[in-house]
Amino acid sequence: MNDAGTTFLAALEARLPPDTLRAPEPRHLSEPRGKFPGRAAAVALPRSAAEVSTILAACHAARVAVVPVGGGTGLVGGQVMTDGPLPLLLSTERMTAIRAVHPSENVLVAEAGAILADVQAAAEGAGRLFPLSLASEGSARIGGLLSTNAGGLNVLRYGTARELCLGVEAVLADGSVMNGLRRLRKDNTGYDLRHLLIGAEGTLGIITAASLKLLPRPAAYATAILTVPHPEAALALLGRAGAHAPGLVEAFELISGESLRFLAETMPDLRRPVPKAEWLVLMELGLPPGLDGTALLEAIFADGAERGLVEDGVLAQSEAQRQDIWTLRESIPEANRRIGAIASHDVALPLSHVATFIEEAAAALRPFGIRINCFGHLGDGNLHFNVFPAAGRVRGDYADAAADITRIVHDLVAAHEGSFSAEHGVGRLKVADLERYGDPVKLAAMRAIKAALDPHGILNPGAVLRM
Repeated sequence: MNDAGTTFLAALEARLPPDTLRAPEPRHLSEPRGKFPGRAAAVALPRSAAEVSTILAACHAARVAVVPVGGGTGLVGGQVMTDGPLPLLLSTERMTAIRAVHPSENVLVAEAGAILADVQAAAEGAGRLFPLSLASEGSARIGGLLSTNAGGLNVLRYGTARELCLGVEAVLADGSVMNGLRRLRKDNTGYDLRHLLIGAEGTLGIITAASLKLLPRPAAYATAILTVPHPEAALALLGRAGAHAPGLVEAFELISGESLRFLAETMPDLRRPVPKAEWLVLMELGLPPGLDGTALLEAIFADGAERGLVEDGVLAQSEAQRQDIWTLRESIPEANRRIGAIASHDVALPLSHVATFIEEAAAALRPFGIRINCFGHLGDGNLHFNVFPAAGRVRGDYADAAADITRIVHDLVAAHEGSFSAEHGVGRLKVADLERYGDPVKLAAMRAIKAALDPHGILNPGAVLRM
């Protein structure tokens, strides 16, 4: 860092409580896939929105870049800056308070650094449910989840993070604080800036707290893993499940046979309720009191079998069996990591296009000599379409092909009116994809908004948009 940067940090440190500025630790400079080496002059660990305001006002005046850091679980490089002048990292890890719980309103107010699992536990303590659920919930933080509009397992019934947020407190680039922690279900007073900040990945402001929706807890869950002949049958089964259990289907996950083979190869001791199949679905119902979940699942199974949609399956008869089913699903990303992907794709498609896309993408990639592990949240059209080396080969053998593989997949997604980023955001990894596939008018509007709210471009520069 040059003399001007050292002087800036010294002046900022004098305006903040002791120990707010530190040298960054390795965890602040990394991301899970190791694609982006982070760099920073320092990390700020504020304890309040007021301290965030002080930090951003100083950075705005000095034209110092700020990169927000939450739980560090993002997969598209939004939390690390790889080039340009050294930025200041702003970590929310000290802002973890559950400020209030209002059970009668079904609302919880949490600071941005609150870990998702802790928010879920606070809701449970009030006899309520905060339904956002994903594999990284033990480390992901509320601010990051909102900034990326996280999805997860229960979008089918409850929606994304956007649908679960009533209001936000945020600090804008110049240090001004937007006090938007309303708990209202209806508020038509001008532009909805909450939704502008949600999904913006810290490029328009830093979310410091949020009012979150709570819901009644299901009295029980009914869970099954079923084998199906092909993805088209899985989609038809989803429709039949909705007819038998309207409004009760919480999760409907597609799992490929390649997932089972990867699990057997990398985690041979893991229990697999269904050891072999080419396609499976994991279905879970959230039940009100008095409803027989086993009877519902049996009716769905019988209906599906009669229509040729279901071949076999396991209905969980205990909580332990339910956990075995979910452990299988949640272990797939770790198995993928151990195998080593050539290219990973987080895509969304209209439901009626999913089966055709899977078939066309597999055919288009066959000449590369690869394996495809396709799995994900079929109920909302979100697939993790990941490409791996053929058996006996390694990822490095395909180094020259990775970009072509991703281009083929994303071109097909676009042709099917889908999205190249379903739930992980754009970050730095997919900026070029947004420019290639994004609507030009939308991109122009996004750049205009960015210029208006962050005229000096200090907030997470390089993420989402190239200005």
